[in-house]
Amino acid sequence: MKKRILTLMLSAAMVFSLAACGSTSGDASDGAQTEAEGNTENDTEAETPDTVTIQSRNAEGELTDMEVPYDPERIAILDMACLDILDNLGLGDRVVGSASTSLDYLQDYVTNDEIVNLGTIKEADMEAVMECEPDIIFIGGRLSSSYDALSEIAPVVYLATDTEAGLVESVRANASTIAAIFGLEDQVDSLMTDFDSRIEKLAEFAEGKTAIVGMCTSGSFNVLGNDGRCSIIGNEIGFENIGVDSDIDTATHGNEASFEFIVEKNPDYIFVMDRDAAIGTDGAQLAQEIMENELVMGTDAYKNGNIVYLAHPAVWYTAEGGVTALDVMLQDLESELL
Repeated sequence: MKKRILTLMLSAAMVFSLAACGSTSGDASDGAQTEAEGNTENDTEAETPDTVTIQSRNAEGELTDMEVPYDPERIAILDMACLDILDNLGLGDRVVGSASTSLDYLQDYVTNDEIVNLGTIKEADMEAVMECEPDIIFIGGRLSSSYDALSEIAPVVYLATDTEAGLVESVRANASTIAAIFGLEDQVDSLMTDFDSRIEKLAEFAEGKTAIVGMCTSGSFNVLGNDGRCSIIGNEIGFENIGVDSDIDTATHGNEASFEFIVEKNPDYIFVMDRDAAIGTDGAQLAQEIMENELVMGTDAYKNGNIVYLAHPAVWYTAEGGVTALDVMLQDLESELL
């Protein structure tokens, strides 16, 4: 009888021990799972940086590494090409201040009462920029002289196009830089779809053809080289630009040329950007009125209907470097050449 009681007591003790062990194992598992979940949350938080390093230009226009806020909420825009890219990346709702523009596709940023007018792409309203309290400011070359003053308000991202790399690659690079600030790098390829193939088709057409590229301003015609505005026509599309020598700087407003010069060169094509129309100069002559004079009408370009007036001069002059701008510029050429 004592043996039987002892056996029952031992059995009960073993059952209790196993139950206790099972309970302890369950608590440890739950604790490990909770800890793992906590670590995952912490890892996610750790993966979101406060800042990101990009390549941007400094006040002298030199590319340099620059640390800027990651995924900033409040954006001030003083460059239309940058606004164009931000708009295409779906970040327009973060724009708290913008320079004025006449571009149709960016009018929402001008007419929106909640977006502060920051002046122009050539002259910023510093007080307005300060009052809109931006986390980051985007500028282009026209405001490089204001770089240091603007940097006192917020980090300044200064982007530009590089004629050596080409306009398409410049747009791709600048879109990638802006996308990296917001963690949207995976969207850039889709923004650049078809540009290369469209350039190739235009290049096939341009092969073996000469051109003079220029802009009408204040009643005169200024020739442009492959070192600045409209350089896509010579550099990437491949027209032989015979308007200027390679060692002459025409990057800003070109060099004024006589109509006798155009007759002497007698190019196959003449490409004309109307600067006065681009900036809305009151009372200015239209480019067509300036160009279609007795001298120019004697050129092969005129006789063959090959004077191309760029249909959207404001895009070419004020937004070159944007995604939508590049699309519009190619359309201007495609509609006349293909």
